[in-house]
Amino acid sequence: MTKLLTVITLLASTLLMACGNRTDKKMSSKDISAKEILGNPEYQAISYSGYRELSRDVVPTIEELKEDMLLLEAMGIKIVRTYNVYLEAVPRLLEAISELKKEDPEFEMYVMMGAWIDAKNAWTEKPDRIRDEDSPRNTKEIERAVNLAVKYPDIVKIIAVGNEAMVHWQEEYWVEPGIILHWVNHLQNLKKEGKLPKDLWITSSDNFASWGGGGEEYHKEDLNELIRSVDYISMHTYPMHDTHYNPDFWGVRKNQIDLSDEEKIEAAMQRSLNYATSQYQSVVDYMKSIGVNKPVHIGETGWATISNGFYGDNGSKATDEFKMGRYHDLIRAWSDENKVSVFYFEAFDEKWKDAQNQLGSENHFGLINLQSEAKYPLWEMVDAGVFQGLTRDGKPITKTFGGDVEELMKTVKVPPTNAEIQAKKNQ
Repeated sequence: MTKLLTVITLLASTLLMACGNRTDKKMSSKDISAKEILGNPEYQAISYSGYRELSRDVVPTIEELKEDMLLLEAMGIKIVRTYNVYLEAVPRLLEAISELKKEDPEFEMYVMMGAWIDAKNAWTEKPDRIRDEDSPRNTKEIERAVNLAVKYPDIVKIIAVGNEAMVHWQEEYWVEPGIILHWVNHLQNLKKEGKLPKDLWITSSDNFASWGGGGEEYHKEDLNELIRSVDYISMHTYPMHDTHYNPDFWGVRKNQIDLSDEEKIEAAMQRSLNYATSQYQSVVDYMKSIGVNKPVHIGETGWATISNGFYGDNGSKATDEFKMGRYHDLIRAWSDENKVSVFYFEAFDEKWKDAQNQLGSENHFGLINLQSEAKYPLWEMVDAGVFQGLTRDGKPITKTFGGDVEELMKTVKVPPTNAEIQAKKNQ
């Protein structure tokens, strides 16, 4: 795969140079708004939690959070996305960022703060999704999000009401869009009343289908009104997951059988990019079909590196660091060119997500693993000294596989053929 690796190395070097140049073009953080940073290639975005242990009961310390933020800043990240405020991790993160800003006036980091939304009786056998019903905890979650946004107006630039809270495959907790609309309007009214910063942007972050890009079961007037009410749309797309659930784009085509293994993999990754951007476009098209024209950004997309399930060697053969590297570089290049923010999922591996199965894919979406090793997409940054003097959990950032490309490539599998995928689906 020497020729492909040469091309990829050149692309990674270009992206690295872009990250380095960002540090010379900082904007003043005093009055900067979401409108100015979203879609701005100088302000790269990422999803972040930072949990190290098997349970979220163990909250990262201020010092651990500072370590993480300094690493992300070195990578060119300026916006982190969080998911809930009912646990202590986000208030502590905001405190850590505030301390870093006091220690270094040049330090910049902003937050897209999630407020978790559940159906009434979520996580039971009978969740109640009626439009006018609501989980009592939602009120407390929104109240705390408001308080944190008021306390840290120089850091919190976006509030996202719910995370994949409308998409129907989240069976335990999904809600009708009217519930999300209620809370979005509540926050927008607080802005009008001067109780929240006027430049704070309000959105919801959800799967492309539930923003109208999927089936007609989502095309409801409450969704249309929600689209009119948010400041921008935050949509999710995951080609990696769909290498199992909707794999037609993934399989090696009949006319590509004679290609080399590296060419087959590259073609599959290019199709993955096209798949993600087509889902993005489907949301844009639906939004415009109801007479709305506002920004659409990607609130989540990413690629796991390990799976002993649907996406690994016994499944779609999608997960490895090389494919993650290609997807990461392709989606970042597309987003920069098209001025679309991508909150890449995610910064660091987290082992609590599938605590009973440590080889489960959900634990392995991070660009840096729990051994403080940078995965393949970041190897060029390690070589360039981007992380020099920085640590995670007291350990310097090194490279996975000891930086040995040949060892990494031994883990890379060619996707199945399209014919094999169709045969499996017909079984």
